[in-house]
Amino acid sequence: METREMNEIMKKAEVLIEALPYIQKFNRKIIVVKYGGSAMSNEELQRNVIKDVTLLKLVGFKPIIVHGGGKAISKWVEKTGKKAEFINGLRVTDAETMEIAEMVLNKVNKDLVRMVEELGVKAVGISGKDGAMLKVEKKYSDGQDIGYVGEVTKVDPKVIYDLLENDFLPIIAPIGLDDNFDTYNINADDAACAIAKAVGADKLVFLTDIEGLYKDINDKSSFISRLTDKEADELIGSGLIGGGMLPKLGNCTSAIKNGVNRVHILDGRIPHCLLLEIFTNHGIGTAIIKEEDTEHNR
Repeated sequence: METREMNEIMKKAEVLIEALPYIQKFNRKIIVVKYGGSAMSNEELQRNVIKDVTLLKLVGFKPIIVHGGGKAISKWVEKTGKKAEFINGLRVTDAETMEIAEMVLNKVNKDLVRMVEELGVKAVGISGKDGAMLKVEKKYSDGQDIGYVGEVTKVDPKVIYDLLENDFLPIIAPIGLDDNFDTYNINADDAACAIAKAVGADKLVFLTDIEGLYKDINDKSSFISRLTDKEADELIGSGLIGGGMLPKLGNCTSAIKNGVNRVHILDGRIPHCLLLEIFTNHGIGTAIIKEEDTEHNR
């Protein structure tokens, strides 16, 4: 065997050895993966994410996928002659738009189920309506009525636990019911955060369209690889973080304060970002940890 070929084989072995302590540490632990944005924009990116999540399950994790449908919902809304409207990043959702959103999310959900099952893992696609999992109330944006957009008020995780205990990978669409049993669209970040807290997840991972957190988005050298929930709160208060990252970071700190051990923000467009973040010493995104956690690994 040639030296170069042997070196390649040894590198693969080193990668596996580096992953070993993480596989041991997170065995049987729940990890919630919020999947959305540009990482859903083409089938190759989708398959990379699904391969990662499936591998996590096969090596002993208990993964849960919570997905959005963003760009696909806007596309189908526009096909009906309506224009997608957003207020403070939240989709204005009238009754017709809600019906379209539910149909699109259901299609996305079952496409993800199919991809998982093609890899030999059993998956079940559900929404927050199933088993009365996600109870909501109407959400307002700065006092403005934005229609059928829900704020999660209660999570009943029983159906999720039942699926995990029976060796299924749950794939959840962010739709819920209010006290009148009206259907509401839920921001997928909010749904993932609420579910992670309710099931006592060890990790919550947001797959986004950005590499992670920056103190200054225009300065690539200001990238933050790791920060505590206290530091994240200070960053929110500083006014340096804006746009869609602000509520996402708020969800991160809320999850940490409510029992989730670590939250990760990753660029879902990078192939196998999930594996690189969890199974390597330094990771490739931003990890948010508890203030008292002094460990330096991911």
